[in-house]
Amino acid sequence: MLQTVPFSEAHLFSAQAVAEARHRFFSGEAVADGVAPPILRSWTRCAARGLPTGGRLPAEPLAANELRQRREKAEALRRRCRPELEALHAEAAGTGSIVILTDPTGLVLDTVGSADFADRAAKVALLPGVSWSETALGTNAIGTALVERRALEVRGAEHYAEAHGILSCAAAPILDPFGEVVGLLDVSGPAAVAQMHALGLVRLAVGQVEHRLFEGAFPGHTVVRFHSDPSFLGTSREGILVFEDYRLVAANRPGLAQLGLGWDALANRRYADLFDGSLGRAGEDRRVRSVTGDTLHVRVEAPAPQAAAPRPPAPRTAPPAGAEPCFDPATQQALGRAIRLLDAGVPVLVQGETGAGKEVFSRQMHRQSSRAGKPFAAVNCAALPEGLIESELFGYEDGAFTGARRAGFKGLLREADGGVLFLDEIGDMPLALQTRLLRVLQEREVTPLGGGRPVAVDFRLICASHRDLKQLVDGGRFRADLYFRIAQYTVALPALRHLPDREALVRRFWRDLDGSADAPALSDACVAALARQPWPGNFRQFVGTLKVLHALAEPGCTLDLDALPPEMRDDAETQPPAAAHAAPAVSARPEATGGDAASPAAADNLNAVTRATIQAALAACNGNISMAARRLGIHRSTLHRHLAAGGGRPGKLS
Repeated sequence: MLQTVPFSEAHLFSAQAVAEARHRFFSGEAVADGVAPPILRSWTRCAARGLPTGGRLPAEPLAANELRQRREKAEALRRRCRPELEALHAEAAGTGSIVILTDPTGLVLDTVGSADFADRAAKVALLPGVSWSETALGTNAIGTALVERRALEVRGAEHYAEAHGILSCAAAPILDPFGEVVGLLDVSGPAAVAQMHALGLVRLAVGQVEHRLFEGAFPGHTVVRFHSDPSFLGTSREGILVFEDYRLVAANRPGLAQLGLGWDALANRRYADLFDGSLGRAGEDRRVRSVTGDTLHVRVEAPAPQAAAPRPPAPRTAPPAGAEPCFDPATQQALGRAIRLLDAGVPVLVQGETGAGKEVFSRQMHRQSSRAGKPFAAVNCAALPEGLIESELFGYEDGAFTGARRAGFKGLLREADGGVLFLDEIGDMPLALQTRLLRVLQEREVTPLGGGRPVAVDFRLICASHRDLKQLVDGGRFRADLYFRIAQYTVALPALRHLPDREALVRRFWRDLDGSADAPALSDACVAALARQPWPGNFRQFVGTLKVLHALAEPGCTLDLDALPPEMRDDAETQPPAAAHAAPAVSARPEATGGDAASPAAADNLNAVTRATIQAALAACNGNISMAARRLGIHRSTLHRHLAAGGGRPGKLS
């Protein structure tokens, strides 16, 4: 239980030190001591914003219906936090404190605790429906902990606003398995009473909530729980790592801390990068050695095997194996921001050259969003014939046109209801359909072809294009009002040739193709030559080339320069080794390259590799066009176009 401690000489000295530091700060003098660095940083931010220290800061609560909507949106978090709210309330009962749960913005969702202090707290607007963000109310435990992404205390005069000096608060943010802030727990009481251990108790409560966030959250994934002390397995102190096909996709803070990792390890580390040996059997408790040399006790939870029941083929919900780009740190940060915006209902536009991974990035957004278990309806606006785009998107009633299905078709916009709609290559959408799409986005309802009743739809929107949509708007080929509706947040994916350490990229993707003991290897010269290529087709061309090399290699052999296509060998012999690490003199902006634009020599390279890739895929599929297209990760019509360009038959491509 929190202890009530009367003010001592030490407390008076601390309060005096804060008062002196506060006087020096607001007098424009340097502050060397008296307050903790996070408090001083917060004061500096608040002063830069021009926030007043005196009087009452504006803190009007939301209307009842708005607060109800915000609570409903955060209901899953509120449910998981209720046991900790009650436990903290029991601990804080003797100190006249209240316990607070906020959303990620600092909006107070729930409070429990002392009715007497709640009345006093209400005088400074510490009540449900009020945002206690730092930008709104200055330095305070809730808002400042969210900015600093760490647990901290703000006591008495450490608050920026003088009116908040009656409070003493301890707060800690709640992070989800992907490192995003999803809420915050706070204990606030009267500043006249020192609350011992308040911050420690809040930290423990947040740890329990974060541990609970993994319950049932990752079906079909491999969950590894570990600790150096086996008695901590199953508790909030255990490390938790979640793997998808041996790739790290989620974690908790204790797990990352025990391995010396940060959140940037997600999607960038594999099981073999972190632990020696194999995963072992599900449910087995065993000891393993981490790459840091520590001995850990591990428990593995593997996905349950699925019964092999016959069923019709489902739409592809993941990119082909080996096609996932390696997100650089900047793109990984953009992914986190994009997921938060998608959850908030803000449309996201993903731009980048052809093959740069726009669909993979968008599917990652869906997988890690609050709608991960809902549909991901992908529409390639460039692949559908113009006459069919409207019926595919909006659906149609029975008899709407000749050849229509007897029962009608509800359309992909309604297929996305409750989930995410992904409009790929939206820059190729005809202007007339742009008008209809804009109306759907504004009214959130779809009217099928043939005069059916409007149907309400609820989906999150992601659009993608290799074209510069702003230039299309300026040229009158894309509606400006639609552009500003879909481009509220834009992510620009870098081309493969602009990624750092491309040799490591080559080795990683080659390893992903075959992890067997007798897998073929690449010589250092071969790796350097592959890393040096301009790859105008980006990951699509890059992965296709690696698959061709792997398919033609003998088990256990080492491929050298002579295994590469002739144009790549010629380039390797004329370029110095250092070129593999040098950034090419090409603009990183998609609009500057026009998507697939490249030098004639690079285009010849791409054509040769494309022909070889298609030949290998067709040979592996015994000439089956549909199977080869799925193997290559492209649309069947795209493969037909390549075949026609090469002479119309697989044998005439070369």
